[in-house]
Amino acid sequence: MPKAGTDYKKEHKADFGKEKIELLYEDEALAIIFKPSGMLTVPYPGSHSKTAEDALEAILRKKGSFSNNHRPFVVHRLDRDTSGVMMFALTAAAQKKIMDSWQKMVTERLYIALAENPEKTLFLKDSGLIDDELAYNSHNIAFVPKFGDEPNQEKAKNAIKEAGRHDNEKSVYSKNLTLKNGKAEFKTISARTHYKILLRGKFHSLFELSLDTGRKNQIRAHLASKGYPLAGDENYRAKTDPFARLALHARTLEFIHPYSGEKMKFEIPEPAEWRQCVEKNTGNIPAVWAREWNTAGERNRKSNKKPQKKDIYEEAKKHSKPTKRQMAGMDFIQKGKLHR
Repeated sequence: MPKAGTDYKKEHKADFGKEKIELLYEDEALAIIFKPSGMLTVPYPGSHSKTAEDALEAILRKKGSFSNNHRPFVVHRLDRDTSGVMMFALTAAAQKKIMDSWQKMVTERLYIALAENPEKTLFLKDSGLIDDELAYNSHNIAFVPKFGDEPNQEKAKNAIKEAGRHDNEKSVYSKNLTLKNGKAEFKTISARTHYKILLRGKFHSLFELSLDTGRKNQIRAHLASKGYPLAGDENYRAKTDPFARLALHARTLEFIHPYSGEKMKFEIPEPAEWRQCVEKNTGNIPAVWAREWNTAGERNRKSNKKPQKKDIYEEAKKHSKPTKRQMAGMDFIQKGKLHR
């Protein structure tokens, strides 16, 4: 079943389903691209969506430079709804060299995020480090676990059992579970996110972030855990969606070329309207899924609402003998009127 925001994006995201990458740089060893929001980096089992890997392959084929030995190889990923600069290796040897030296090779990797301000008055300092460990739920979504959090035992044990049968196709969820004395537990992993708040507004704040670790959903989970879910992030229960997309952008990638030793830097600015949204406080647009939550909550409140005394009194008048429950729900004046 599609998420609530999917139909909304179809109507409001101009390139929905037709996203295109931009090739920023290519040599014999690697390629740098701009990936738009809404496009997967690589396919996952059962998915038929176009990916950045597919799109780069198509460009290489069109240029006549594609071969089995010269094609896209993944070295890192961006979430589907994250836009920005990313790298692919173009040979198996380059892939290994890049992945083996990634931490030393990459000298700067900056993200920009538009996040909702917390409802409470607990605000993050202007800059700092978030280093809470992450766990993953059964939907492969990262979160910062609280004391006492534990997975659904049946789902977790089934995931561990299934992963044992298909070692090469383990889910993120199953990889981050463990069994202790027959009980399934979350296996947390380290994650370090440096942040700087560039601009604070009434409803949103603009963040600059860099990562010491590149965990799946790391920025989204870390900021959400501090009360700052990213705008447009349905997975982390954001309440606003001003741009019909997740407000996370990989702006800068700076690295030392693995073969030439040349220092290279690629940068694509985040959408200008993100800063305007904070400066002018114009981004408080309820997300379609948040409107659904509110509607459902209102229905639940109405359905659980206790009858008012007037309602009970009017109902009791219809009967010759009111019930004990009806009598208990009326004040003494209403009770007296019934016996006149």
